Amino acid sequence: MVETARMTGAPTTPVETTTERFRADVLDASMRQIVLVDFWAPWCGPCRQLAPVIERLVAAAGGKIALVKMNIDADPLIADQLGVKSIPAVVAFQRGRPVDGFVGALPDSQVKGFLERLVGPIEAESDALEAAQAMIADGDLAGAESLLGELAGGEPPNAKAAAALLRLYIDTARFDDARAVLDGLPASARRDSDIAAAAAALQNAEQAQDLGEIDDLRTRIAFNPNDLQAHFDLALALNAKDLREEAADALLEIIRRDRSWNDDGARKQLIQFFEAWDPMDKAAVTARRRLSALLYS
Repeated sequence: MVETARMTGAPTTPVETTTERFRADVLDASMRQIVLVDFWAPWCGPCRQLAPVIERLVAAAGGKIALVKMNIDADPLIADQLGVKSIPAVVAFQRGRPVDGFVGALPDSQVKGFLERLVGPIEAESDALEAAQAMIADGDLAGAESLLGELAGGEPPNAKAAAALLRLYIDTARFDDARAVLDGLPASARRDSDIAAAAAALQNAEQAQDLGEIDDLRTRIAFNPNDLQAHFDLALALNAKDLREEAADALLEIIRRDRSWNDDGARKQLIQFFEAWDPMDKAAVTARRRLSALLYS
């Protein structure tokens, strides 16, 4: 979102300037810190692509840079004077003069390099991931999605960001979006342990979509304890509710009753749960120990 308030230092969101305010918003402000002017227009798709990248990185610079946006449709004069012929175009001002700039929706890494030439090192990707997790904790899922998507879409993709984005989509039942992210990753990225775990979680969630209610499945089992399919469906349904210990119990009960059921399906599903859960998760550690006891005692 763009603000129209005056700058008193680096704002947390960009200022939308005009020809009349350009001197105060840009030239005068650049006597105190570097000011970036992002020349854009509402019809410009690459402008919308660049905006969240540059806004996040400017914010990460910790007040060393201020960001100003200028709509060239509404105010073309300044762009014409600076020789801006295509957009998005970003021009850096320092001490009242343009000192650097670029044209086009550059990838995250190149925008970061441009800014670091101006002000030195800025945030690491781990800081951005922490920021995304904080957004999720605060309920800003749209902001987290935008930030994680930006990181995951880099070249090469940030595997931890891609995995976090997958988890976000899974947790909000946006399975098609999660599948699209996963399918868009190169094979090398899909071998990453975090992404592999998220992929397993996605498969588990997709499997659980069409299952009956947990209470109905438990009723089926109470009526017929040898209904191993009901045990299996219950495990998937419980896992979808993040009831991990109970989910593992349901699969271990199948293994106890009939190890060979459905071509060793219960053990294979339990292993998939382990892949989706944190390796040191209490439920995973306990279930591994119990599985070993069933298989080898």
